[in-house]
Amino acid sequence: CPQALLTCTHIFACGGTVGAIMTCPLEVLKTRLQSSGLTLRPVFQVQLGTFNGAGVIRPGPVTPGLLQVLRSILEKEGPKSLFRGLGPNLVGVAPSRAIYFAAYSKSKETFNGIFVPNSGIVHMSSAGFAAFVTNSLMNPIWMVKTRMQLERKAHGEKKMNALQCARYVYKTEGMRGFYRGLTASYAGISETMICFLIYETLKKYLAQSRFTTPDTDTEKGASDFLGLMVAAAFAKGCASCIAYPHEVIRTRLREEGSKYKYFFQTARLVAVEEGYAAFYRGLIPQLIRQIPNTAIVLSTYELIVHLLGEPSK
Repeated sequence: CPQALLTCTHIFACGGTVGAIMTCPLEVLKTRLQSSGLTLRPVFQVQLGTFNGAGVIRPGPVTPGLLQVLRSILEKEGPKSLFRGLGPNLVGVAPSRAIYFAAYSKSKETFNGIFVPNSGIVHMSSAGFAAFVTNSLMNPIWMVKTRMQLERKAHGEKKMNALQCARYVYKTEGMRGFYRGLTASYAGISETMICFLIYETLKKYLAQSRFTTPDTDTEKGASDFLGLMVAAAFAKGCASCIAYPHEVIRTRLREEGSKYKYFFQTARLVAVEEGYAAFYRGLIPQLIRQIPNTAIVLSTYELIVHLLGEPSK
């Protein structure tokens, strides 16, 4: 419904702006934790199993925690650094949401005519297609945002703004530089597909339980939308935990002048050099930031569609 899409765009633009500002520090912390530039603290671990049975003390790296990274940024770079990349985020939030929901709705209509209507394969295919289109179109903006968040400069040093950062990327890497990390974003489509599959399954279950309950009318109430928020939060939490490694790989690919060139090469280097736990660095701020955001976005979308008289499919 064009009217629903237009209304959603306006509301998500306002809500997305507020959300982007409030959660920007969390995103900066997440990106810093994901990067290869994170300073690992050396500790000494006792390893057994030598020929004479004695223990050997070997150095091993330990990843700094969320609060340690926050303290480091505040002390070395100042509070303003917690809002690096906010400009590109504000520019991209409204069009990315509009593109995503438009592509999702349109593709869902198409896939309903090909597969069993409103089945799991329809939801997964629609979500995957919408994410593919959105990632392809918005990657340059998110690339600039990540570069700005990774920039480390001490108090008083001048930092690049979004336009300067974009010019620098174009000057040093050409147009191709704006699409670094796109393969990892495509891999991250699995997160969107998993999220929507779980969400649509839970939504269908909630609808069935509501309509089979005696003495209930067909009008949706506050409890219904609260249930949708919980379903969206649960779906996003599960999907994020399963597909999170692509986020780390994407950040590494977007680093300036790094040794990371391709998706599988980056995954192999991270696994060999830092261990599999490195694929989940920054997960906590990501969950704190994304779960409530997704719950609000999806429940708001459902509310708007309901108020405009278009039954949610």
